[in-house]
Amino acid sequence: MATETLTRPTVDSEKKLDHPWRVVLYNCDCHSMDEVVFALQRATGCSLEKAESIMYEAHQRGRAICYSGPKLECERVVSVLRTTKLQVELDHD
Repeated sequence: MATETLTRPTVDSEKKLDHPWRVVLYNCDCHSMDEVVFALQRATGCSLEKAESIMYEAHQRGRAICYSGPKLECERVVSVLRTTKLQVELDHD
């Protein structure tokens, strides 16, 4: 019985295969916390708890990664968040 040797990708190639695109949400004082949470839920489909966590991180640190995934999906999330005039940026490795 022959055994097959499987090679595992290196850490660098794993990083490239993982979703390198991400949406960064910046803190602003022009929206209520509830508005931001609602927009995050609408744009990303995340839970209330996750949206609140992202909002608090952006509020406290000035920015937070609110979504990561394929480029087209990240562009969609950016577009939805910008309709409510939230400050967001599309970023990748």
